[in-house]
Amino acid sequence: MRSDGQRLFWLGSILFFCSLILFGLAACSGRTAQKSQALQIAVIPKGMTHEFWKAIHAGAMKAGGETGVEVIWKGPHKEDDREAQIAVVEDMVARRVDGIVLAPLDDQALVRPVGEARAEGIPVVIIDSPLRSNDYVSYVATDNYKAGVLAARRLGSLLAGEGKIFLIRCHEGSASTTLREQGFVETIQKNFPAIEFLAKDLYAGVTTESAYQTLDNLLSRFSEVDGLFCPNESTTFGALRALEDRGLAGRVKFVGFDSSPKLVDGLRQGHIHGLVLQNPFLMGYLGVKTIVSHIQGKPVPRQIDTGETLVGRENMDLPEIQALLFPSRQAH
Repeated sequence: MRSDGQRLFWLGSILFFCSLILFGLAACSGRTAQKSQALQIAVIPKGMTHEFWKAIHAGAMKAGGETGVEVIWKGPHKEDDREAQIAVVEDMVARRVDGIVLAPLDDQALVRPVGEARAEGIPVVIIDSPLRSNDYVSYVATDNYKAGVLAARRLGSLLAGEGKIFLIRCHEGSASTTLREQGFVETIQKNFPAIEFLAKDLYAGVTTESAYQTLDNLLSRFSEVDGLFCPNESTTFGALRALEDRGLAGRVKFVGFDSSPKLVDGLRQGHIHGLVLQNPFLMGYLGVKTIVSHIQGKPVPRQIDTGETLVGRENMDLPEIQALLFPSRQAH
């Protein structure tokens, strides 16, 4: 018969090996849970308030639902707050998200944080506006220069090739609007040389109020103006309000950019004579889809063009145009 000491020895050994087995099972279970946890993709817009960014958000969320990833939506409140956007990128890198989809509000200021994300093994897809860097996986956006060309051709045709116009710029550092402005100016100068710029170097800023004030000041300085181009949603809406308040809506040929319910109303009333539309829903959708494909080891294009479309009263009721005028509807 075994002594009490032997029994205690064998009992202790059995308990020890059982604990090892249970520990191993727990570790395996933890690793399995970790592997099955959804990817976290941070989507960082330039701002949070405009209809354009709400459509980006809707597209990103739809892609997140289809791919089973967690979309973290966070950005600066104002589209000129570089430091706030940099801080969001740095925060997402610190949180060790699996990937970042970024609309850089400054093509230089965001180079460093994107480089730091890559150094930490976090891939980045750029949407909406280009970045002066090669530290990203793919660029998903409108051909912004071509969009500016479309606007110039529309306004030039409306004016029959002659007249006096304003270009209301957005803000310095925004590569997307800068390219639109460049495409517009160069096309007017090349194809419509009889059209005169009364103003083309003024920056209105990123708010409706600052755009309103910029155009109102110009209208006080120049008694006669025939046409106007604005390169984004906030400048377009601010200019629309200024024209309406001065009784000039419809009389000044006006081409704007992007869409919102109030801009669609302006188009239908004939206060806006053309809108160049992007597809922000598709931009957000493909941004998330592309980063997930890259993380999964699939090849992705270096650049994806999401398109640009000129809309007027003559085509605004077509189903395909309605989808662009009201982009969030694409979520359904």
